[in-house]
Amino acid sequence: MTISYQRDVASSTAGGFTRLLFKWKGSLYKLICRELLLFQIVYILLGVIYRQLMSPAQKELFESVVKYFDAFLNVIPLSFVLGFYVSYVASRWWQQFLAIPWPDKLFHSIACYVEGFDEESRMLRRSLMRYMNLALILVLRSISSAVKQRFPTLDHVVEAGFMTTTEKELFSSVPANEFNTYWVPCTWFVYRLQEATKNGRLLNQYSLENIMREFCEFRAKCGLLWCYDWVSIPMVYTQVVTLATYVFFIFTIIGRQKIDGFNVQKPMRSGRIPLDIDLYIPIFTVLQFFFYMGLLKVAEQLINPFGDDDEDFELNWLIDRHVKASFLGCDILMNPERIPPMVKDYYWDKQDCPIPYTEASMHFKKKTYRGSADDMKVPEDKCHMVLPEIEEEEEDEGQKLSLTSLLLESSNIVTKIGLGTNSQSQGSLAPSKDGCSDYSGQSPLAYERSPALGHRLHQPGAWRNNGQPAVTQ
Repeated sequence: MTISYQRDVASSTAGGFTRLLFKWKGSLYKLICRELLLFQIVYILLGVIYRQLMSPAQKELFESVVKYFDAFLNVIPLSFVLGFYVSYVASRWWQQFLAIPWPDKLFHSIACYVEGFDEESRMLRRSLMRYMNLALILVLRSISSAVKQRFPTLDHVVEAGFMTTTEKELFSSVPANEFNTYWVPCTWFVYRLQEATKNGRLLNQYSLENIMREFCEFRAKCGLLWCYDWVSIPMVYTQVVTLATYVFFIFTIIGRQKIDGFNVQKPMRSGRIPLDIDLYIPIFTVLQFFFYMGLLKVAEQLINPFGDDDEDFELNWLIDRHVKASFLGCDILMNPERIPPMVKDYYWDKQDCPIPYTEASMHFKKKTYRGSADDMKVPEDKCHMVLPEIEEEEEDEGQKLSLTSLLLESSNIVTKIGLGTNSQSQGSLAPSKDGCSDYSGQSPLAYERSPALGHRLHQPGAWRNNGQPAVTQ
């Protein structure tokens, strides 16, 4: 069951997250308490054996081992490997939640396009939604231990009312030796929808397309759930992270022991300073255990969210919700007697709707945001409209031609070749003074865009001439 603490962090206050540290269900302490207890017991026993039971020669050998382990503990890149792995697992966990199909869009579409409240129409709508929920139940039985415990066999599915005896026999008759057949109810859905289309029970010609679009989305998510269960994170990746974490803390049991001859004046080779407080309880090593082992346990919980851990999805609740919502939305609430009459709303004749607040929510009413430049004031002497005079650089027309002029010249050449010598009606090409081709005649293709024609004179509008019409040059 997913633990929700949204209400506890609804607002940022002093010690907001601190309150979460005192919860047990779904907490870090619940995850690592057994491993931490075992780690601490072994650490204390090893320290007692070193100080009370070892001979001087054995102590010297043990101290050499401690120095060796302490020198190479930081070689293991545990934080990098573990952090990347947990980030990947958490992302996959959320994607698996998004892959869970919801029937709401489908049953609204069916309720819209399969009209009528007679017995046959109601039976058609309810059967279509029951088939889709049955497909979801069958796929969840294949991937979730919690749902499998609820429906151990198909007889339990029949007893719960999601499948009839005849449907169970038809489903069991399908060969399922090489693949999962959770999708068989989807074929019943398609057949009944085809039959309804032939009998004219759908609202219009777009009904089939829209219902099938929502059906295909629901069916695709069922398949995606099954694929998430089939293709896991590579086991070697999980083994690497698990092995690195456990080996690291096995080595710390030895490498973090406080041995004689080392203190603040004489630290260990790794830079660690053994203190008397670390005699039997290594404070910072325990903190490392909380962080690293906690991250590993988080990944262990999230890697398969279809079980019965604290952070696993409430799949049995989802089944109950989907079935009840489906039958309500496609059948019961479509009863004309349960549809309210249309009336004029409270704000019918009000242009500025005075929407009320409670006294407790008055402080949430904010001034409307109108843009960062809304309050900007332009000086009055700078508000007159003017035409900026910018001198453009003139290009050498003899060396540079625009792409448009080149295309028009080539088109004119092709036209001239195709029409022979009829240059009067279609226009002709004549060499200009600077050696470039120029247009002559009134050809439809001659748009006077060639650089050889020069620039047209700009004629300002009336508003630029104090309201008088423009003067033609």
